[in-house]
Amino acid sequence: MPNRIYKKIEITGTSTISIEEAVESAIKQASQSIRGLAWFEVTETRGNIIDGKVDNWQVTVKIGFSLD
Repeated sequence: MPNRIYKKIEITGTSTISIEEAVESAIKQASQSIRGLAWFEVTETRGNIIDGKVDNWQVTVKIGFSLD
């Protein structure tokens, strides 16, 4: 079996519901145009506050995928 070569991209997903949903949103969007997604790592988590409550989650993820 040949050695695999991977590439990483960095994107930010958003959600008004949860951190997990923001991650899933980013991965879902990436999977529509990139094949071979293999793993992700959360590199940054932040959000917006409105009237003392979390309004929006923003999660930056690095997504790794194998090259053909």
